[in-house]
This record gives sequence, structure tokens and C-alpha cells, in this order.
Amino acid sequence: GRGAAADRAEETAGATRDRLQEALQNRDLMKNIGEYEEYLPLSTRVVRELRAIFECLAGMPTDGKGLVLSSDGGRGVGDFAVVPSVPPGGKVLRTERVGSGHYTNVTTASLRTGHPHLDAYGEARRAVAYASVDGYCRQLRNARRKRAGAGGGSASDRARDVDSAARDAVRIIEHTMVVVSGEKAVYRCVAAPSMKVDHGDGGRGSGGAAETYERALGAAYSYVVSASVDRLLDLVEYTFLREAGCAPTSQDGGTAPELDIRAAASAAAAGLRIVDGVRMLGPSLTKLCELDSSKGKGGPSPSDGGGPAAPALCISLHRSTVKNCAKTLENLARSIQLDRGAETADGRVAAVSSDVVHAVRVVSPFHSAYKSVSKRRALPWDSGIGDDAGEMDVFVRFLVKQLLISLQGKAQNYRAEGDGPGGQDALAKSHLFLMNNTYYLLDLLAADSFVGSTGGVEGADFRITGSWFRDKMTKTFDSEKARYLKYWDRLNSHLTDVDDGQLSYQNNKDVLSLESGRLLKSRFSGFIEDFERVYTVHRNFTVIDPRLRVMLQDDIRGVFLTRYAGFFQKYSRINFSKKNMESYLKYPPQKIDSLLGQLFLMQ
Repeated sequence: GRGAAADRAEETAGATRDRLQEALQNRDLMKNIGEYEEYLPLSTRVVRELRAIFECLAGMPTDGKGLVLSSDGGRGVGDFAVVPSVPPGGKVLRTERVGSGHYTNVTTASLRTGHPHLDAYGEARRAVAYASVDGYCRQLRNARRKRAGAGGGSASDRARDVDSAARDAVRIIEHTMVVVSGEKAVYRCVAAPSMKVDHGDGGRGSGGAAETYERALGAAYSYVVSASVDRLLDLVEYTFLREAGCAPTSQDGGTAPELDIRAAASAAAAGLRIVDGVRMLGPSLTKLCELDSSKGKGGPSPSDGGGPAAPALCISLHRSTVKNCAKTLENLARSIQLDRGAETADGRVAAVSSDVVHAVRVVSPFHSAYKSVSKRRALPWDSGIGDDAGEMDVFVRFLVKQLLISLQGKAQNYRAEGDGPGGQDALAKSHLFLMNNTYYLLDLLAADSFVGSTGGVEGADFRITGSWFRDKMTKTFDSEKARYLKYWDRLNSHLTDVDDGQLSYQNNKDVLSLESGRLLKSRFSGFIEDFERVYTVHRNFTVIDPRLRVMLQDDIRGVFLTRYAGFFQKYSRINFSKKNMESYLKYPPQKIDSLLGQLFLMQ
């Protein structure tokens, strides 16, 4: 009813998957899709009347073009070639413009079975079936436009729009099943009983003529339902090309603009959502498009030429969906490869890391849909097909690999600054940048790490359970941290002890001699100069995560502060300068500790 339709207008991909999975397990799929009872085209009185008419028409002779009214003109049409049928090779290809409402001209050709009443039945019911699916497409599209009109043009709005388009595509698959199911019921109640008519004159009730008439009945039914599947197929391809960025070229003939990572992720998730619908509903739709009576009759199969169009269109629907979904996955991987986002000025987490985390999370719920694609198409990151095809983890691993390549490239841009005035400080920033990003990825994607909340995105709690991820991120983080701490380790070069034998005092024994005093002055002044230089630069770096910030502050303290505290305590008691002792002792350990506590604060 209307309530169920309203609920499904906002249904998440996970809820749709669970509903259909439960229906398949309980063998009551038709009662759980679309608005089944509302759109089922059956009325008892009409069915009885139409059946009586068909039985009368079926008993009349025909010459293949029209009914023969004279009693002596009756004779069967023989093995009449049914038109339209599947082209040679059994593969239905697109002949119509995407978005035109039709996929192939096979379904728009006039029906010619050799039995005029079946032709009339097929043409009439085809128009009804097509109009039902087409009208539903327009209804959902208009509702989606109204919802989109209330929003803006932000990334979240665009993601919501493409997800809505994918959800509507699955709803239209469900509705097409309702329409086809209804047409099958009409066929069984109205057209099929005419097969039993037998005038005893070698007509349709016996022998080869009966088989010919049965094939004509099947062709008429296929003609009716193929119009619905044809409309569905055009809609699904249009959704991929228009909403999911699969169009090869733009309207002016140039190359289509590349999607940013978040847009590509939304498109990939939408594509996987449609694959989910097709893989779960497609077999049932194909079965509805076939007639049990046609099995084992020696007629052509969908994979051969000359067979009925509807089953072949169902195969094309699956092939097209898998092909286009693979394109959205490739687009997502390429968007990370081609990321042009600049490195951050203060070494904080790059936008590309956040974007890839979002991408991994939105595609992660679709394990079965991804497998359905990878089994049938070789992908750049997974050349195996069939049983050799990889799982979702293979795709996620490839995305992470592309992200690390992107981050290394941005870190290299920092290092390029090392040839300029920034020198070694720019190199230090590159190490902190990689630390920030790898820690962020570990935090949000590694298993058994802190679980944060990112709102209502499906898969927000997704974690990469494979040890490869934690191992790689941890290794990179530890390596970059060790390199970064070396910049603070240089301070230890000034904290060497002075041999007691080198210390000599002036006559009053309160002040070191000039030469001995220089030994301590050079150590304190060298430490102060290097500390101020390093601190002045590094205090402009940013670590947004408070846990990482505290960790790094403690690690820096561990590099030199304990040693400095001992050095300061030992030599600050000695009067090694007559006039400038305060300037040499301007940084007691407590002050150094306080200053380190102010590092990496967000600017």
C-alpha cells in the first residue's frame, strides 16, 4: 500500500538487501516487492469475458494474416516465423538512445505470430505493460526531483541524489516483476486456455499445429513482458550513465570530467546497490519472463538466435549492470590515483585520507554484489574471474595502496621544499604529515582500534580485519616517527658531560676560568640556539588528534628532556659566566616541558 511505498522511498541499501534476502528464503518474494497487490492487473469478471473471447477466436481458422470467416477456408498457418525475435547469436544490443525509454528496437517491432488474435492480444497488453513501468519510472523521477529541489549542491546532497537514483532503480526492478507477474497471470487466465481448443480438423489442437500455436502463444507473452524489461534496462543504464558517471564522453564530444573521490565513491556504492537488486531479483524476473510450457519443446534458447526477447533482455540486464558497476569501481580507483589535492600547510591529515575512508565505508556493505561483479569481469586490480575472483578485501587493499601512493607524492612535495629556504624543516614536516595520515587511517579503519562515529553512512563502523593493513600502516607510522624524532635528537649533541679535569676555577674559586667557562657556555648556547630554531618551526605543525599529539609530545620528551634535566641540574650550579648566567639558564627543564606541551596545537 501507500505506507509501504513511502517507507521504501527512504529504504537503505542494507534494509533492501535484508528484506529481499528474507523473502527469497521464505519463498514469498512477490509479496515483498513493489506494491504487488495494488498493481496486479486482474479482475475476475474481465478475465472470464476475455477467456471466452479468446476461446472463440482460437477456434477460427486463419491464413496467417487474418481470421478466415468462411467455413471452407480454414487451415493452419504451419511453421510460421515469429516476429520479432532475438537476433542471431542470442545477444540483444542497444539500438536506441540512452534515456529514450527503449533499449532495443526488437521490442518496438510489430508482433507477427501468424495468429491475428494473438497479435492483437500482444500489442494491447504490451502497451499496458510498458505504460505501467514507464509511468512508475516517471513517478519516482518526479518525486526525486522534488526532494532534490529542497536541497543544495553540496557533496552530501549529490551523494544523496545518486543513492536515491540507485534505490529507485531497484524499486523499478521490483515493480517490473509485479507487472510481469500480473501479465503472466493474465496470460494463463486468458490466452493459455485457448490452446485446448480443437475442432478436429487438424487445427491447433493436435500434432505439429499444436506446437506451432504453443510457440505463437509463448511469443505473444514474451512480446508483452519484453516491453517492460526493455524499459527497465534503459532506466538502469541511464542511471549508471547519468547519475553514476559512467558516460564515456560529455555532450560536446570531449572527455567526460573526472569525478572527485567522494562523488566516485557514491557512484560506486550506487552501482553496487543496483547489482544487489539485479542479482537477487534477476533470476526471479527471468523465470517470470519464461513459460513453463516452452521448456523442453525444442525451441531456441535465449543464447540462440530466433528465440523470445524477454529472457534475452534479462540476461542483457545482468550483463549491462555488471559492466557498468565495474566502470564505477574503476572510476573510484582512478579518482584516488588522479587526486590533485594539495598537501596541507601544517602537516595535518590530508583531505584525500578522509575521502578514502569514506569511500571504503560506503562500498564495504556490498560484499556479495562486489563478488558478483568480480566473478564476471576482470578488473585492473584483480584479473581473476569465476572461482579465481577476489573478494571485497582485494578492492579495498587496492584503494589503500593508491592512497599511500598519493600521500607519498604529497610528502615528496614537502621534501622538494627542502631545497629551498625551509631546508631540513620541510623534510620534518613530510614525516609528520605521513604520521598524521597513517595514524588517522589506523584509528578509523584498523580492526580493534578506537571506534568513532561518523553519522548515518552505512558501514561507518567498518574495519579492515586483514593483518596486512595494520602491519603496513604501523610500519609506515613507526618509520616516519623515527625519522621525525631525529630532528629533536640533535639537541643531545650539546648535552655531553665535561670531564672534571677540564674544569678549572679562577683565584676566588667561585667562577670557572675563561677557558673552562667556554666549554659550558658553548654547550648551553648551542642547545638554546638549536632548541629555539626547531621549536619555532615545529610549533607551527598541527596534530589534530589529541591522543597522537600527547603521544608525540611524550616521545619528544623522551628523546632529550630527561638527559637535559640531568645536564641542567649538574651544571647550572656552577658559575661559568660572570654577567650572563641568566641568559644561559633561560630554559629550565620545567619550562622546556611546558613548551613541549604546546606543540602541534591546531592553529
